[in-house]
Amino acid sequence: MHLREQLADRSTWTIQGRCPVEKAMKVVGSRNAMLIMREAFYGTSRFADFASLVGMSTATTASNLKALTEAGLLERRPYRDDGARVRDEYVLTPAGTDLMPVVLGLFAWGSTHADSLPPVELTHTGCGEPVQVHVTCAAGHELATDDIDVRVRAADDRED
Repeated sequence: MHLREQLADRSTWTIQGRCPVEKAMKVVGSRNAMLIMREAFYGTSRFADFASLVGMSTATTASNLKALTEAGLLERRPYRDDGARVRDEYVLTPAGTDLMPVVLGLFAWGSTHADSLPPVELTHTGCGEPVQVHVTCAAGHELATDDIDVRVRAADDRED
């Protein structure tokens, strides 16, 4: 990445407290939160299933589901099985669905850099080829780290 304009001198600026990465990590920065999101993408929606599939205590599961719901990534919806009381299930919101490239990126990175290959793979339903995660610009050009400029946003586009 290339830091442009006044950003080139790292000693003169910070976006601490305003950084999108920092804000995102406050929401999904824990291992448990990301594993719950992984399970939500796999179709898990019920409390007991999240706890069991991620291997968390009920208290930890409840805390993480509450935080992800409050952050707007999951939505609670009531359901009732025959003869049972009404319970809540957790489904992805549009904001939660927007996290998919991050989860897929972590899956790809872990598949490449972890100690062993995962027991599952992600493939395209249409053709069967492996799923890949790429960074592109709005025009569709695939980018490497060295192809990215970090610049000050125009004043009329900023929220200060």
